[in-house]
Amino acid sequence: MTVRWGVIGTGGIARSFVGDCVAAGVEFVAVGSRTQQAADAFAAEFGIPRAHGSYADLVGDDAVDAVYVATPHARHAEDALLAIAAGKHVLVEKAFTITAAEARAVVDAARTAGVAVTEAMWTRFLPQAAMIRQALAEGRIGRPVLVEATHHQALPTDPGHRLRDPALGGGALLDLGIYPVSFAVDVLGVPTAVAAAGTLSDQGVDTQMGLVLTHEGGAQSMLHFGMDLRSPNTASVIGESGRIDIDATWYTPTTWRIRDADGEVVEEFDGREELTGYAHEARAFEAMVTSGVHDGGPMDPDETVAIMALMDEARRQVGVRYAADGPPDAA
Repeated sequence: MTVRWGVIGTGGIARSFVGDCVAAGVEFVAVGSRTQQAADAFAAEFGIPRAHGSYADLVGDDAVDAVYVATPHARHAEDALLAIAAGKHVLVEKAFTITAAEARAVVDAARTAGVAVTEAMWTRFLPQAAMIRQALAEGRIGRPVLVEATHHQALPTDPGHRLRDPALGGGALLDLGIYPVSFAVDVLGVPTAVAAAGTLSDQGVDTQMGLVLTHEGGAQSMLHFGMDLRSPNTASVIGESGRIDIDATWYTPTTWRIRDADGEVVEEFDGREELTGYAHEARAFEAMVTSGVHDGGPMDPDETVAIMALMDEARRQVGVRYAADGPPDAA
C-alpha cells in the first residue's frame, strides 16, 4: 500500500517537511490552506496535484490517506480532530497540542476511529536516535543517571509574531523546549517531579526556561531553552560508567561519540545526512498505517500525552497561561 499524503498548512515547517519528504520519494497528493491562492502556490512549488482552499476540503479529499498537520500549535487539536473525523490518519507537528487535555482528546478520538495518530517529533525517528537507544540498552555507559540538553535560537522579536502571542501558543517551551523535554523522556522515562523557572515577555509567554526533571530511580534531566539567545545546542547522556555526547545541533542528524568513565572516546559516529531527516518520521508513520499497529514505536501517543502534561506543569510553575487552560480558578 502506498500512503497518499495531504498537508494542512503552508507555513515554514510545512515547506521544510514536505520539501524534504518529496525529495525522499514520499507521495503528497493534496494541500489545504485557508486561501486557495496559498494552496495553489504551495502545490505548484512542490509538484502536488490537488490544492484546496480550506482544511475541510483537504480532509474530505478521497485521494488522501494521511494528513500532516502543520498549522500553529493552537490549531493542532482542532485540525487533527477534523482529519480524524474524516477517517484520515494524522501526523501532528510538535508540540502535539497546547495542553495535555487536548492531546488526550486527539489520541482518544483516533483510537475510537481506528486511525493512526502520532506527534511529528522527527528527532526520535532519526537513525542516530535508534543507535543511541541501542547503546543505552546494551549498557554501553552503564545506567544513565543524567541528561543535559539545551535548545536556544534567536527567533523573531516582533510582538505580533506567533511565537510572541499567547493566543497562538507562543513561547520557547512549545517551539524549542519540546526537543530537550522529549529527549529526556525518551532516555529516562516520564519524570516523577518537575521543577521549572523562566522569564516571561511583556506578552506573557516564556522567552527562556530551565527545567530540572526527576525520573524513576533518582535520575535527573537538566534542560534549558530560550528564543532570544544562541548556545552550542549540544546534549549529553551521562551514565555510571561513561557518557554519550551529541554535537551541535544535537536534535538533527549530526556527529556523536561514546566516552568511558575517564572521558576517553570509545567510539565515534557520524549521523549526518544529505537531507534534513524529516522523511524518517514520514516512513515510520506510513509503516504504522499499513501495518495497522498504531501504538508504540519511537513516539507512542500515550507518551505524547504525558509530555504535554509535563509541559502543562512547567508552564503553571512559570506562569504561562493559554486560553485552552481555561480561567485561572479552573486550574
